[in-house]
Amino acid sequence: MTPPSDTIREQRAAGPGSLHKYEEYRSRFLPAERDVIVYVPCAYDWNPQRRFPVLYLQDGQNLFDPATSFAGVAWRVGETADRLVADGKIQPLVIVGIYNTGKQRIREYTPSRAKKLGGGGANRYGKMLVREIMPFIESKYRVLAGPARTGVGGSSLGGLLAIYLGLSYPEVFGRVAALSPSVWWNQRWILNFAARRRMKSRPRIWLDTGTQEGMHTTADARKLRDVLVQRGWQEGRDLRYEEIKGGQHNEAAWAQRVGPFLQFLFPAGETAV
Repeated sequence: MTPPSDTIREQRAAGPGSLHKYEEYRSRFLPAERDVIVYVPCAYDWNPQRRFPVLYLQDGQNLFDPATSFAGVAWRVGETADRLVADGKIQPLVIVGIYNTGKQRIREYTPSRAKKLGGGGANRYGKMLVREIMPFIESKYRVLAGPARTGVGGSSLGGLLAIYLGLSYPEVFGRVAALSPSVWWNQRWILNFAARRRMKSRPRIWLDTGTQEGMHTTADARKLRDVLVQRGWQEGRDLRYEEIKGGQHNEAAWAQRVGPFLQFLFPAGETAV
Protein backbone atom coordinates (compact mmCIF):
# COMPACT_ATOMS: atom_id res chain seq x y z
CA MET A 1 0.00 0.00 0.00
CA THR A 2 1.38 3.38 -0.99
CA PRO A 3 1.81 5.70 2.03
CA PRO A 4 -0.16 8.96 1.89
CA SER A 5 1.62 12.06 0.73
CA ASP A 6 2.61 14.82 3.14
CA THR A 7 -0.21 16.99 1.81
CA ILE A 8 -2.83 14.29 2.51
CA ARG A 9 -1.41 13.70 5.99
CA GLU A 10 -1.57 17.42 6.69
CA GLN A 11 -5.18 17.58 5.55
CA ARG A 12 -6.11 14.65 7.78
CA ALA A 13 -4.41 16.23 10.76
CA ALA A 14 -5.65 19.71 9.97
CA GLY A 15 -6.63 21.81 12.91
CA PRO A 16 -5.83 25.09 14.56
CA GLY A 17 -2.23 25.96 15.15
CA SER A 18 -1.00 27.29 18.48
CA LEU A 19 0.35 30.66 19.56
CA HIS A 20 3.30 31.25 21.88
CA LYS A 21 4.14 34.71 23.17
CA TYR A 22 7.46 36.02 24.51
CA GLU A 23 7.08 39.35 26.27
CA GLU A 24 9.58 42.19 26.56
CA TYR A 25 12.22 40.76 24.28
CA ARG A 26 15.48 42.68 24.70
CA SER A 27 18.03 43.40 22.00
CA ARG A 28 21.57 44.68 22.22
CA PHE A 29 21.08 46.54 18.92
CA LEU A 30 17.89 48.46 19.76
CA PRO A 31 16.94 49.97 23.12
CA ALA A 32 13.18 49.35 23.15
CA GLU A 33 11.77 46.06 24.39
CA ARG A 34 9.18 44.31 22.24
CA ASP A 35 6.96 41.25 22.35
CA VAL A 36 7.39 38.36 19.95
CA ILE A 37 4.53 36.00 19.07
CA VAL A 38 4.95 32.67 17.32
CA TYR A 39 2.35 30.68 15.39
CA VAL A 40 3.07 26.96 15.18
CA PRO A 41 1.04 24.83 12.74
CA CYS A 42 -0.93 21.78 13.83
CA ALA A 43 1.43 19.52 11.89
CA TYR A 44 4.29 20.57 14.17
CA ASP A 45 3.11 18.37 17.03
CA TRP A 46 2.17 15.20 15.16
CA ASN A 47 5.43 15.00 13.24
CA PRO A 48 8.21 15.61 15.81
CA GLN A 49 11.01 14.86 13.36
CA ARG A 50 9.96 17.41 10.77
CA ARG A 51 11.31 20.92 10.36
CA PHE A 52 9.27 23.78 8.94
CA PRO A 53 9.73 26.92 6.87
CA VAL A 54 9.54 30.17 8.81
CA LEU A 55 8.17 33.61 8.04
CA TYR A 56 9.05 36.72 10.07
CA LEU A 57 6.35 39.42 9.96
CA GLN A 58 6.52 42.96 11.34
CA ASP A 59 3.81 44.75 13.39
CA GLY A 60 3.21 41.48 15.20
CA GLN A 61 0.36 42.82 17.35
CA ASN A 62 -1.79 43.17 14.22
CA LEU A 63 -1.45 39.61 12.98
CA PHE A 64 -3.48 37.31 15.21
CA ASP A 65 -5.54 39.04 17.90
CA PRO A 66 -8.07 41.86 17.38
CA ALA A 67 -7.57 42.83 21.03
CA THR A 68 -3.98 43.93 20.35
CA SER A 69 -4.26 45.06 16.75
CA PHE A 70 -4.68 48.57 15.40
CA ALA A 71 -8.35 49.67 15.40
CA GLY A 72 -9.31 46.20 16.62
CA VAL A 73 -8.81 44.55 13.22
CA ALA A 74 -6.35 41.66 12.92
CA TRP A 75 -4.90 40.00 9.82
CA ARG A 76 -6.16 36.57 10.99
CA VAL A 77 -2.86 35.06 9.89
CA GLY A 78 -3.24 31.91 11.98
CA GLU A 79 -6.77 31.18 10.79
CA THR A 80 -5.79 31.74 7.17
CA ALA A 81 -2.70 29.53 7.43
CA ASP A 82 -4.76 26.78 9.10
CA ARG A 83 -7.33 26.87 6.28
CA LEU A 84 -4.77 26.89 3.47
CA VAL A 85 -2.86 23.98 4.96
CA ALA A 86 -6.10 22.02 5.35
CA ASP A 87 -6.96 22.78 1.71
CA GLY A 88 -3.53 21.60 0.57
CA LYS A 89 -2.60 25.02 -0.82
CA ILE A 90 0.42 25.89 1.33
CA GLN A 91 2.99 23.95 3.28
CA PRO A 92 2.78 24.20 7.08
CA LEU A 93 5.07 26.90 8.37
CA VAL A 94 6.07 28.69 11.55
CA ILE A 95 5.11 32.37 11.55
CA VAL A 96 6.88 34.82 13.85
CA GLY A 97 5.28 38.18 14.60
CA ILE A 98 7.56 40.90 15.96
CA TYR A 99 5.64 43.67 17.71
CA ASN A 100 6.44 47.24 16.83
CA THR A 101 7.42 49.62 19.62
CA GLY A 102 5.03 52.47 18.93
CA LYS A 103 7.02 55.69 18.84
CA GLN A 104 10.15 53.93 17.59
CA ARG A 105 8.38 52.28 14.64
CA ILE A 106 9.31 54.93 12.07
CA ARG A 107 12.93 54.94 13.16
CA GLU A 108 13.27 51.15 13.20
CA TYR A 109 11.42 50.40 9.96
CA THR A 110 13.12 52.94 7.67
CA PRO A 111 16.41 52.30 5.85
CA SER A 112 17.53 55.91 5.45
CA ARG A 113 17.32 59.11 7.44
CA ALA A 114 14.96 61.81 6.15
CA LYS A 115 15.68 65.44 7.06
CA LYS A 116 12.29 66.19 8.61
CA LEU A 117 11.08 62.75 9.68
CA GLY A 118 14.27 61.17 10.97
CA GLY A 119 14.40 57.38 10.72
CA GLY A 120 17.24 55.30 9.36
CA GLY A 121 17.31 52.49 11.94
CA ALA A 122 16.54 49.56 9.61
CA ASN A 123 20.14 48.34 9.64
CA ARG A 124 20.06 47.94 13.41
CA TYR A 125 16.65 46.31 13.16
CA GLY A 126 18.04 43.89 10.60
CA LYS A 127 20.89 42.98 12.91
CA MET A 128 18.43 42.35 15.73
CA LEU A 129 16.35 40.10 13.50
CA VAL A 130 19.17 38.13 11.89
CA ARG A 131 21.61 37.92 14.81
CA GLU A 132 19.24 37.68 17.76
CA ILE A 133 15.60 36.86 17.02
CA MET A 134 16.31 34.26 14.36
CA PRO A 135 18.79 32.31 16.52
CA PHE A 136 16.30 32.58 19.40
CA ILE A 137 13.53 31.06 17.27
CA GLU A 138 15.86 28.40 15.88
CA SER A 139 16.81 27.37 19.41
CA LYS A 140 13.19 26.84 20.43
CA TYR A 141 11.48 25.61 17.26
CA ARG A 142 12.21 23.12 14.51
CA VAL A 143 12.55 25.59 11.65
CA LEU A 144 14.42 25.08 8.41
CA ALA A 145 17.51 27.11 7.61
CA GLY A 146 18.37 28.71 4.29
CA PRO A 147 16.79 31.44 2.18
CA ALA A 148 14.43 29.12 0.28
CA ARG A 149 12.68 28.32 3.57
CA THR A 150 12.92 31.70 5.29
CA GLY A 151 10.73 34.72 4.62
CA VAL A 152 10.25 38.28 5.83
CA GLY A 153 7.22 40.49 5.40
CA GLY A 154 5.24 43.51 6.47
CA SER A 155 2.88 46.26 5.38
CA SER A 156 3.29 50.00 4.86
CA LEU A 157 6.59 50.96 6.53
CA GLY A 158 6.86 47.28 7.44
CA GLY A 159 6.59 46.48 3.74
CA LEU A 160 9.38 48.95 3.01
CA LEU A 161 11.46 47.26 5.69
CA ALA A 162 10.72 43.82 4.22
CA ILE A 163 11.92 44.86 0.76
CA TYR A 164 15.03 46.44 2.24
CA LEU A 165 15.90 43.38 4.33
CA GLY A 166 15.20 41.03 1.44
CA LEU A 167 17.60 42.97 -0.79
CA SER A 168 20.16 43.41 2.00
CA TYR A 169 20.12 39.77 3.17
CA PRO A 170 19.29 37.61 0.13
CA GLU A 171 21.40 34.84 1.64
CA VAL A 172 19.01 34.80 4.62
CA PHE A 173 15.57 35.77 3.26
CA GLY A 174 14.54 34.07 0.06
CA ARG A 175 10.86 34.98 0.40
CA VAL A 176 9.57 38.58 0.77
CA ALA A 177 6.02 39.85 1.31
CA ALA A 178 5.78 43.62 0.78
CA LEU A 179 2.18 44.75 1.26
CA SER A 180 1.55 48.39 0.35
CA PRO A 181 5.20 49.32 0.97
CA SER A 182 5.96 52.95 1.79
CA VAL A 183 8.03 53.54 -1.33
CA TRP A 184 7.55 57.29 -0.80
CA TRP A 185 9.93 57.34 2.16
CA ASN A 186 12.77 59.87 1.85
CA GLN A 187 12.17 60.81 -1.79
CA ARG A 188 11.69 57.17 -2.82
CA TRP A 189 15.12 56.19 -1.55
CA ILE A 190 14.35 52.48 -1.90
CA LEU A 191 14.10 52.74 -5.70
CA ASN A 192 17.70 53.83 -6.05
CA PHE A 193 18.82 51.23 -3.52
CA ALA A 194 17.04 48.46 -5.41
CA ALA A 195 18.45 49.65 -8.72
CA ARG A 196 22.05 49.66 -7.49
CA ARG A 197 22.16 46.82 -4.99
CA ARG A 198 24.48 44.05 -6.12
CA MET A 199 22.72 40.73 -5.77
CA LYS A 200 24.16 37.21 -5.95
CA SER A 201 20.66 35.79 -5.69
CA ARG A 202 17.11 37.11 -5.96
CA PRO A 203 14.45 36.42 -3.33
CA ARG A 204 10.93 35.59 -4.43
CA ILE A 205 8.90 38.76 -3.88
CA TRP A 206 5.20 39.42 -3.39
CA LEU A 207 4.52 43.13 -3.99
CA ASP A 208 1.08 44.71 -3.87
CA THR A 209 -0.89 47.91 -3.49
CA GLY A 210 -4.55 48.87 -3.31
CA THR A 211 -6.19 51.13 -5.85
CA GLN A 212 -7.72 53.25 -3.07
CA GLU A 213 -4.47 53.92 -1.23
CA GLY A 214 -3.81 57.03 -3.26
CA MET A 215 -2.65 57.76 -6.78
CA HIS A 216 0.97 58.28 -5.78
CA THR A 217 1.04 55.07 -3.75
CA THR A 218 0.02 52.99 -6.75
CA ALA A 219 2.46 54.82 -9.03
CA ASP A 220 5.26 54.24 -6.53
CA ALA A 221 4.51 50.52 -6.30
CA ARG A 222 4.65 50.28 -10.08
CA LYS A 223 8.01 52.03 -10.08
CA LEU A 224 9.37 49.53 -7.58
CA ARG A 225 8.02 46.66 -9.67
CA ASP A 226 9.68 48.13 -12.77
CA VAL A 227 13.02 48.46 -11.01
CA LEU A 228 12.86 44.83 -9.89
CA VAL A 229 12.00 43.67 -13.41
CA GLN A 230 14.94 45.68 -14.77
CA ARG A 231 17.16 43.91 -12.24
CA GLY A 232 16.10 40.48 -13.50
CA TRP A 233 12.98 39.53 -11.55
CA GLN A 234 10.32 37.88 -13.71
CA GLU A 235 6.64 38.42 -13.01
CA GLY A 236 4.86 35.15 -12.43
CA ARG A 237 8.11 33.41 -11.57
CA ASP A 238 10.00 35.10 -8.72
CA LEU A 239 7.89 38.27 -8.62
CA ARG A 240 4.17 38.64 -8.10
CA TYR A 241 2.78 42.16 -8.43
CA GLU A 242 -0.85 42.85 -7.59
CA GLU A 243 -3.01 45.97 -7.69
CA ILE A 244 -6.06 45.14 -5.60
CA LYS A 245 -9.14 46.91 -6.89
CA GLY A 246 -10.72 48.92 -4.08
CA GLY A 247 -7.90 47.97 -1.71
CA GLN A 248 -7.23 50.47 1.08
CA HIS A 249 -4.28 51.15 3.35
CA ASN A 250 -5.46 49.39 6.50
CA GLU A 251 -5.38 46.13 8.44
CA ALA A 252 -8.66 44.85 6.97
CA ALA A 253 -7.29 45.20 3.43
CA TRP A 254 -4.03 43.47 4.31
CA ALA A 255 -5.91 40.63 5.99
CA GLN A 256 -7.47 39.85 2.61
CA ARG A 257 -4.01 39.48 1.05
CA VAL A 258 -2.55 37.01 3.56
CA GLY A 259 -3.85 33.95 1.72
CA PRO A 260 -2.60 35.00 -1.71
CA PHE A 261 0.90 35.94 -0.57
CA LEU A 262 1.29 32.76 1.50
CA GLN A 263 0.33 30.68 -1.55
CA PHE A 264 2.87 32.49 -3.73
CA LEU A 265 5.73 32.36 -1.22
CA PHE A 266 5.14 28.95 0.39
CA PRO A 267 3.09 26.80 -2.02
CA ALA A 268 2.28 23.24 -1.01
CA GLY A 269 4.11 21.86 -4.06
CA GLU A 270 7.45 22.94 -2.63
CA THR A 271 7.78 20.27 0.00
CA ALA A 272 9.87 21.28 3.00
CA VAL A 273 12.94 19.11 3.50
